[in-house]
Amino acid sequence: MNHYLALQKVVELGSFSKAAEALGYTQSAMSQMIAALENELSIKLLNRSRTGARLTPEGEALYPQIERLNSQYRAVQERADEIKGLETGIIRMGTIASISTHWLPILIREFQKRYPKVEFVIHQGDYSSILEWIKTGAVDFGFINPQAASGIKTLPLREGRMLAILPPNHPLAQMESLPLKLLAEEPFILLEEGHYYEPLEAFRSIGVLPRVKYTIHDDYAIMTMVEAGLGVSILAELILHRTSYRLALRPTIPPIFRLIAIGYRDKESLPMAGRRFIEYLRASAEQLP
Repeated sequence: MNHYLALQKVVELGSFSKAAEALGYTQSAMSQMIAALENELSIKLLNRSRTGARLTPEGEALYPQIERLNSQYRAVQERADEIKGLETGIIRMGTIASISTHWLPILIREFQKRYPKVEFVIHQGDYSSILEWIKTGAVDFGFINPQAASGIKTLPLREGRMLAILPPNHPLAQMESLPLKLLAEEPFILLEEGHYYEPLEAFRSIGVLPRVKYTIHDDYAIMTMVEAGLGVSILAELILHRTSYRLALRPTIPPIFRLIAIGYRDKESLPMAGRRFIEYLRASAEQLP
């Protein structure tokens, strides 16, 4: 299994040297493991260049199965550790920016007081990438809107508001609440969230679409652009906590809410450490920002 785990680490870090350092091997040993795996499978899995290491087309086709194999192997190890009374394990999760920033530091700090040997591997993305990671086994579970979670199981956690954000001197900032029909007439900066985005669904529900001028994959970049007067946007209230941007924040008419859930393939395939973290998360959800 070390060969498959080594391959996954090289792909995650994009470098033989970084993967070797992370796993405690020499770079030569790492290269030998990958070469042995390629010989065993009779397939070239990785291309190496000055810019790093990347999967070949054949490697990309095989990689989802390798991720699932590694996930199952980790689950076997953690189950064995549990039987032996050890509280170890690796928790692999997919998350969105607002959760990474305002929930996970609190949750991980408190969880590791109980289970200090548990490690975390966190992948940040959007609803589409998180859904794909869950399905391929790259992560054990992820934070996702149930409406964007086809083909997996979900456990609802919390619902939060989404707010319109505008430059503070914008004429619409004089209003206490903003009708979506008025926002649709402004240059709109769209947060790229994959195949599902709550504000777009809200616009569609009243029969209009925003005048999208920019599409960006980063909440903080959107705040910077709105502050600079390049347009307006709608973001989760959670991501707007503790920011220093000069913005006007307003609720919308109709209001927009975002439901966050935990998504996973099936409960039995979750590693024990992951199951315990989810239990802790559900118990703590109401105390989170």
